[in-house]
Amino acid sequence: MIVVGGTIAVTIVSFAREDLAACRRQLARALMRPVADIADVSGYVLQMAEAARRNGPLTLQPLMKDKGVEPLQARAIELVVDGIAAEDVERILRTEIEAQQARSRHGAAVLRRASEVAPAMGLIGTLVGLVQMLGNLQDPAAIGPAMAISLLTTFYGALVGNMALAPLAGKLERNTDAQAIVDTLFMLGAISIARQENPRRLEMMMNTVLPPELRLNHYD
Repeated sequence: MIVVGGTIAVTIVSFAREDLAACRRQLARALMRPVADIADVSGYVLQMAEAARRNGPLTLQPLMKDKGVEPLQARAIELVVDGIAAEDVERILRTEIEAQQARSRHGAAVLRRASEVAPAMGLIGTLVGLVQMLGNLQDPAAIGPAMAISLLTTFYGALVGNMALAPLAGKLERNTDAQAIVDTLFMLGAISIARQENPRRLEMMMNTVLPPELRLNHYD
């Protein structure tokens, strides 16, 4: 009770309501809907650029209603279809990406903080148990069970913090980094299409963002 209740209480006090709500949404998404595969996204963006170069940006309009497209990605396509200048496309999308990343990192910070608090709550529970044990020294039969309970609170705190909360925080952080790459690829694609650039140049720009093992060589 001390471990779970104390961890929840300290975490709630440490963060704003918006951060707690963001954490809940991101956790549900991380467990139920993984981030899009970066390799698939890079190829998809390149295909979009080729289609827009051949048939014009309006060709991309149906993609805005695709259920698999994220809101920011749909926004990128919308800006291109509406003929917004490339400089404005970059400014708008970069601002939205930065704001989204900030919200995501706040959500991960909630779980990271909880993972740090849980072991401390376990130690507090151990101290409480030891105090109760010392108060019952006149009953030797009660010392063993009291000591066991005291040590178990430390175990539960370490278990909850290091085997549940910390891995979940790490997952949210990795998802945030992966989503940043995905959104940046869409931003680069939208900018390139707005500038009516050759898709080959877009490939070069995306390769500056992609990890070495995922870089494109479509035109080589």
